[in-house]
Amino acid sequence: MFQQDQEIFNILLEIISEGVIIVDSHQKIMEVNKASEIIFGYTKMELTGKDLNLLIPSNYHKSHSLYFKKFIKRGKRRKMTDATDIYALKKDGTIFSVEVELNPFSIYDKTYVMALIKDISEKKEITKNLMLRTKALQSANNGIVITDALKYDNPVIYFNSTFQKLTGYSEEDILHKNCRFLQGNDKDQKALDDLRKAIKNGESCQARLRNYKKDGTLFWNDLYVFPITDANGVVTNFIGILNDITSRKKEEEEREYLASIFDESLNEIYVFDASTLKFINVNYGAQKNIGYTLEELRNMTPIDLKTSGEDITFKRAIDVLLKKHIEKLEFESEHKRKDGTTYPIEVHLQLSTLNGREVFIAIILDITERKNYTTKLEMKVEKRTHQLELALNREKELNELKTKFLSLVSHEFKTPLSAILTSTELLGKYPLQEQQEKRKRHIKTIEDKVHFLNNIINDFLSVEKLETGKVNYKFDQFKLSKVVNEVVYDANMLLKERQQIKYPENIDDLSLYQDEKIIQVILSNLLYNAINYSPEGSTIELHIEQNEITTTVTVKDNGMGIPEKDQKHIFERYFRAHNVENIQGTGIGLNIVKSHLENLGGTIFFESVEHQGTTFVISFPNIAQP
Repeated sequence: MFQQDQEIFNILLEIISEGVIIVDSHQKIMEVNKASEIIFGYTKMELTGKDLNLLIPSNYHKSHSLYFKKFIKRGKRRKMTDATDIYALKKDGTIFSVEVELNPFSIYDKTYVMALIKDISEKKEITKNLMLRTKALQSANNGIVITDALKYDNPVIYFNSTFQKLTGYSEEDILHKNCRFLQGNDKDQKALDDLRKAIKNGESCQARLRNYKKDGTLFWNDLYVFPITDANGVVTNFIGILNDITSRKKEEEEREYLASIFDESLNEIYVFDASTLKFINVNYGAQKNIGYTLEELRNMTPIDLKTSGEDITFKRAIDVLLKKHIEKLEFESEHKRKDGTTYPIEVHLQLSTLNGREVFIAIILDITERKNYTTKLEMKVEKRTHQLELALNREKELNELKTKFLSLVSHEFKTPLSAILTSTELLGKYPLQEQQEKRKRHIKTIEDKVHFLNNIINDFLSVEKLETGKVNYKFDQFKLSKVVNEVVYDANMLLKERQQIKYPENIDDLSLYQDEKIIQVILSNLLYNAINYSPEGSTIELHIEQNEITTTVTVKDNGMGIPEKDQKHIFERYFRAHNVENIQGTGIGLNIVKSHLENLGGTIFFESVEHQGTTFVISFPNIAQP
């Protein structure tokens, strides 16, 4: 084809970094360079003389043929950069993205086309990942801003849609401005001093601030600020994560207000639901006098504190209030303590509302002195001594629980937060394209640790809801295999090296009428524990059986097992066996599982031998009883 200056021509072909393919007017390949061989995986001999369609995916053959004819007819150099992407086909069948520039030329009255080809698949993938991360930031539930620390006054250079929705400011109000506009005229906040100091020193910081929306509405902002540094350790940006905790703040204020009333009152104060009559809250004075703990009282009603025959009188009394015949009711009655003793009381009862629901507030006066002043003094010494012992024991238990809880939170939060901070600081050290894998590893670390912290927080929230009776179960009909598939799929992400889960057999036809999410929480906790406390290469067995009434699930592992002396405490909140103290965990999961199962009418038991493994067996009704 090219007889003159062939050697020079070949040299030019090989020094071009892009792939070069020369075809004639019939799309027959006449010449290729070494870069093309590398790009497509063919040798020069395999390509020469072949039709160009060999390198084009079959579904593009027709459209490419039409395009080529039009191009030959026009005879002008151009890039194939239409609205749609251009794809090529490797020898191994891989389809990948390319950029193509077409250059027509003529030799000896024959027309040829030189195609310059660049593999941009990696570039496309990087662009896609960046778009995904941007979308992730935009879809985050928290407001996010990024500022430029290298510019004067640290202006905002990025914000997500949640930030704009939360604050109500426009793009013009936010971009290139310092975030102090969120404080309005409320500049005298101690947390602002801490924030400014951290930013000045290029450090992370958490601050709870009073912020204001564009319309002037106050909202409480739990702000987390993290510095981003470059390869030289210079802080280039700050990332701010905003959490609107206004509702939480109001709830805290309400709780503090009620708590102050409760704690300061010398009388007994009871708050109970107008419909179920179950106690919602009881002040310390009442707990001390009646002998029950708050947890016990929340499963009781005022009728449980009445002596025989008093319950009918009480029901008639509250019926008058429910019908709004009167606003307040006063009467005398008698209370029965946990220890069986009784005492006369004067009741002041009123109907009220709490968080949108009707409740009764009862202020109880112990009128024992009024009824029998002589005998009261003798009984009071003994009663107070007993109650003081109970109170001291309860206080000791609470202090131990508090110490254990704070130690747990400190340990379980410190490690992942340190990993997040380290990875965040290291991200800025890898700005180059070839360092993306290192960046991905640190981003993956951040994601994993955030998920871990989120799971811990969800556990704490679950405990709080179970403790306060705020769990609302939602029952529905569903396939058991659907829940098992989701749990096993999530668990597979946590498997150690060569670990595997033995999937249960013959469960496709099994159905439940239960709370699907709670069943998923129960199975997840058991499966995650089996993975966490089993060695690499081990098998976790999951078995499911169902009869007409009950479903039984067995989770068996060959892990480290539970020491015999610890087994009686394994369902206690925050308790962790001595042989797993160096493994991350909160000691909450099994407590949550047991509480949910008991609420659903189910049971749980286990068998365990240290160094040999553990088997947990749970059962629950196929059909829940709402």
